[in-house]
Amino acid sequence: MWWATLGFIVIEGAMFAMLIATAVYLRGVEPDWPPNTYAPPDLFWGTLNTAILLASVVPNHLLKKATHALDLRGVQRWLLVQNGFAVAFLVVRAFEFGALGVRWDSNAYGSIAWFVLGFHTLHLLTDAAESAVLTFWMFQNPGPRRFEDVSEECIYWDFVVLVWLPLYAVLYWLPRWT
Repeated sequence: MWWATLGFIVIEGAMFAMLIATAVYLRGVEPDWPPNTYAPPDLFWGTLNTAILLASVVPNHLLKKATHALDLRGVQRWLLVQNGFAVAFLVVRAFEFGALGVRWDSNAYGSIAWFVLGFHTLHLLTDAAESAVLTFWMFQNPGPRRFEDVSEECIYWDFVVLVWLPLYAVLYWLPRWT
């Protein structure tokens, strides 16, 4: 049912596009972005997370390749690696929230910054949970259908990685653009 995954990605992609458009619009109508009392978010945590996400594409590709070859041991191994990347990303994301330097209810800048980060985090949390369930299934009951499920999960992970790149630009570089 790859078409269902693709349909979900189209819907979610539209949501992310609207979120980006909102951030760009708010940046355009606000004289100071962020407001003078706030500094742009520190680049360290967001850049570290971007590197983690980009690095996760390699094991994700190897995982997808293992699913197509019906290589159970390969799928199990790469699922564990992929889960490790998801956990690492989520741990760093907690620090990323702390480094925003603004509360979600402080102003429009704070609201959109928290929403960008929160919405992407929600997608990562649900994807990490799905990966954990698939990992459990692949160790307990690895039927042919599970290989397809894991393959579709790989497609969605690539989407979550790709959508982060413009979000990273909006969150970390738009406030620095004058």
